[in-house]
Amino acid sequence: MTWRFFSNMAPVVKKFDLLVLGGGSGGLATARRAAEFGVKAAVVEEGRWGGTCVNVGCVPKKVMYNTAVHAEFIKDHKGYGFDVDVRGFDWGAVKKSRDAYIKRLNGIYESNLEKSNVEKIVGHAAFIDSQTVDVSGQKYTADHIIIATGGRPVVPDLPGAEHGITSDGFFELEDLPEKVVVVGAGYIAVELAGIFGALGVDTSLLIRYDQVLRTFDGMISKTVTENLETGGVKVVRRTQVSNVVKEEDGTLTLATNSGIIDKVDCLLWAIGRVPNSDNIGLDRVGVSVDKHQNIEVDEYQNTNIKGIYALGDVCGRYLLTPVAIAAGRRLAHRLFDNKENWKLDYNNIPTVVFSHPPVGTVGLTEEEAQRKYGQDKLKIYTSNFVPMYYSVLEHKMRCNMKLICVLPDEKVVGLHMVGQGCDEMLQGFGVAIKMGATKAQFDDCVAIHPTSAEELVTMR
Repeated sequence: MTWRFFSNMAPVVKKFDLLVLGGGSGGLATARRAAEFGVKAAVVEEGRWGGTCVNVGCVPKKVMYNTAVHAEFIKDHKGYGFDVDVRGFDWGAVKKSRDAYIKRLNGIYESNLEKSNVEKIVGHAAFIDSQTVDVSGQKYTADHIIIATGGRPVVPDLPGAEHGITSDGFFELEDLPEKVVVVGAGYIAVELAGIFGALGVDTSLLIRYDQVLRTFDGMISKTVTENLETGGVKVVRRTQVSNVVKEEDGTLTLATNSGIIDKVDCLLWAIGRVPNSDNIGLDRVGVSVDKHQNIEVDEYQNTNIKGIYALGDVCGRYLLTPVAIAAGRRLAHRLFDNKENWKLDYNNIPTVVFSHPPVGTVGLTEEEAQRKYGQDKLKIYTSNFVPMYYSVLEHKMRCNMKLICVLPDEKVVGLHMVGQGCDEMLQGFGVAIKMGATKAQFDDCVAIHPTSAEELVTMR
C-alpha cells in the first residue's frame, strides 16, 4: 500500500501575465482587451461582476431615472390630448424588473470573461509583494498587476449616521418612502433627489452652500438648483446634519444647524466617495496614495512601483465608467500590443448628469477658461429658450446653453447645457470639441429643425 501525505503541502502559486484586481467595468474591459493579444489574464472580484456601475450605479440609476421621467410624462399627457387613467405607482414592480435586468447583466459579464478566456477568481485580493497577491489563502503572481477596485460611498462620522443609507442602499429599498432627506450637492445627490421628487415623494435636499453641482459651470449650478425647486424638491441651503435619532415608530429625527427635521422615512447620504485602497495591502509593497487614499498614477496609469498600475475610481479622478474603460483598454494595448505611447487624454471628457431635465457638459467651465486664457480672450455665446415639447403644455421647462470660445479663432473650449434631451445630444458635440472645432465650424453645420440641438449651431 502506498501512503501519500498532502496536509503540509503549500498551495501551488498560479502564474499569469496580467492580474486585475476588481471586476468592475474598467477591470473587465482591461482584462478582456489584454486577452485578445494572447496573454494569460485573470480578474479577482469579491462582489458581483460589473462593479458599482452595473450593480449600484449608472445602470440601475438610469432605470430609475427613466421611471421618474415616465411620471413626468404622465403629467403632460393631458396637454397632448390623452385622457389617461393612472392608478398609482408600484415601486416593487419596477424594482423587481430592474433587479432581474441587473442579474442578467451579471451573467453576461461573467459569460464574456469565459468567452475571452479570462480566468475568474472570486474573493478578496491583498498584496503579498509587488508581483503576488493572496486570495483566500491561494497565491497568484503576475508580471503586471492592475488595481481597479473602485470606490464606495461615504457615511459621515456623527451620532446616528448609521440610520441613513447611501446610494447603495437606495437600490435595496423595498418600498417608496413618503418623506426623504438627501444630504449632498453633487451629481448623485441631485439625481436621486430628482427621482424621489418626480415620483411624488416629500423630498428635501440639504446642501452646505447655496447651489448644487458647484464644480460645474455657474450656469449649470444655478439652473439645476432652480429646476430642483421647480420640480418640487425642497433645497435647504447652508445646512448640515449634526445628529440623527431613530424614533420608536421607525422614523428619523434630524438635528441640523437650520432646525429639526422630523418624521423622515429615509435619510440618504450622498456626500462623496472614497477609494477601495485601504484593505488590499498597498503598505506591504509601498504603492503611493494621496491624502485622500487615492492611488497616485502618472499619465500612463503607472504607480510608483514597477509592474503595478491603477485605473478608475480608485485613482480619484473623473469617477466615470467610460473613463475607466478607456484608460484600461489603452493600458492593455500599451502593455501587450506594442502601443508604447497609448494613454487616455483626460481633457474634454463629456459628462451627463441625469437631473430633471438633464445636464450635458464638456470642456472648460467659464471660470476655468477665465483663469486659463483671461476674460479678454473669451467670447461667450448663450441661449435660453423653451423647447418645442412644452409648446402645448401649461407648465414650461427652459433649456439653457452656453458655448465658451477662445479668441481670435473662437475655438470652442467649453459647452454646457441644461434641458430636455441634452444628455443625448452631447456625444456628437463632444467629438467636435475633441477635434478642436471652432464656432465658425459649428455655424457651418446646417441646423436640424425643429430640435433643441439646432441652437448650438445657430447662436449669435
